Amino acid sequence: MSRRQMLYLHGFASSPRSSKAAWFTARAREIGVPLACPDLNGDDFENLTITRQLNHVEGAIDAMPDGPVVLVGSSLGAFVALFAAERRQGTVRAMRHPIDALVFLAPALDLAPGLVRHFGAAAMGQWHASGRLDVFHYGENRTRSLGYGFFTDAERYDAFAARDTTPTLVYQGTRDETVDPSMVARWASTRPHVTLTLVDDDHQLLASLDPMWAGIRQFLGLTS
Repeated sequence: MSRRQMLYLHGFASSPRSSKAAWFTARAREIGVPLACPDLNGDDFENLTITRQLNHVEGAIDAMPDGPVVLVGSSLGAFVALFAAERRQGTVRAMRHPIDALVFLAPALDLAPGLVRHFGAAAMGQWHASGRLDVFHYGENRTRSLGYGFFTDAERYDAFAARDTTPTLVYQGTRDETVDPSMVARWASTRPHVTLTLVDDDHQLLASLDPMWAGIRQFLGLTS
């Protein structure tokens, strides 16, 4: 049997160099599981879209050695992971790289409504009128412009309508002020293939890394 691999998908305006991406890479290396973390921003952050990120993830999976793949997605990365798994179901590509498990960390599953809630009506109106919004890019530690096309493309994807049934483990902080914990619980409640674990933590989940990794290993059968 081909060896299982992991692909870590970072969050919005983050990067493969984030502390959480580095932490997961180190933990995977300790147990001999290959983990890759592609840069979902690409070279043109201003024109970033969900569709472009999905295409990037598809290419990253295709470039991996044959074998099953676990997608680990943080915040926006979880949203992208869900649709990456759904897009590949039943395709020829899935025969070489079946996505056999998903792990979501504080998943931004209500992406478009969440953006409206996060930025507020006034900023959303200005974004629509000007075509660009200044956001802080954590991966680059500076402010970057993001085109309104990101929002219009995000509206095309509805996680609550997604039909993917890949076994999924979700960790969600109860003190998360970016992603609504009740929304995540509502999404998980109608999906028997989803295991939701609520933890006393914020959006970054940095205080829960060790117990999350233990739970992920158990979920994936990597405890031996």
